[in-house]
Amino acid sequence: MRRVPLAIAGVLLLTTLSLFSLSVAPAAARPKPLSLGALLSAPVHELAVAVGAAPAPAPWDDSPAKLDPRGKTSGCRVAGALPDHACTPGAIFATTTLEVICTPGYTKTVRNVPVKLKRQVYAAYGVAYPPPTGTYEADHLVPLELGGSNDIANLFPEAALPSPGFKEKDLVENYLHNQVCAGDMPLGRAQEHIATNWLAVYASLSQAQLAELKAQYSSWADKN
Repeated sequence: MRRVPLAIAGVLLLTTLSLFSLSVAPAAARPKPLSLGALLSAPVHELAVAVGAAPAPAPWDDSPAKLDPRGKTSGCRVAGALPDHACTPGAIFATTTLEVICTPGYTKTVRNVPVKLKRQVYAAYGVAYPPPTGTYEADHLVPLELGGSNDIANLFPEAALPSPGFKEKDLVENYLHNQVCAGDMPLGRAQEHIATNWLAVYASLSQAQLAELKAQYSSWADKN
C-alpha cells in the first residue's frame, strides 16, 4: 500500500482540526461561513506558514482608532487631495458600532453640517464660500459610513480636480465600508487608513475594483 506523502497528511490533519474547532466553538465566536474553496485552501496556507514558505497573517486588531486632536484653526492648507492634518485630523462618533454603521440608511440619521459650520471650514482653509457648483464639497475626512462625525476636526473643503479628488475619495469610502461590513477589516483600522492617507488606499485598488465600485455607486452626491 502506498504511503500518504507527509505534506498531504499535514493538510488533511489541519483540515480536520479546523473543522472540529468550528464545530465546538460557541456560536458568538464562530467566524463567518467559508466557501469550500476557502476551507480547502486555508489549511494549505497554514502549512505554508508553518514551513516558512508564506508570511504569517497580521493579527486582527479591533482596537479603537487612534486619531490626533485638532491643533490648528486657521491658516489651513490642503496638500493636494489631502487636508491639512493639523486642521483636519479626523473625528469619529465615540459610540458608533459596527452594527450601526452597517445598517442601511444610517448616514441620513446623523448627517448635520449646517451652513454656518461649512463657512467656518472654508474660511479656515482660505476658500471662498459658497464655491462654484461642482468644484468643492465640504467633505467628511472619515465618512459618516465609517463612523465619522460632523465635528469641524473631520471636515475640509475637498476639490473635485485635479483627479483624484472628491469623486475618487467616494470610491475609497465605499470600498472601506464594504470591507468593514464584510468582516474583512477592523473598523478602527479603516478609520485610520482614510484619516491618514486615503490616496494610498485609492492607489492600492485595481482597475477592476474601481470599475466595480463605480458601477455600484453612480451618484457623487455629498452623502457619505
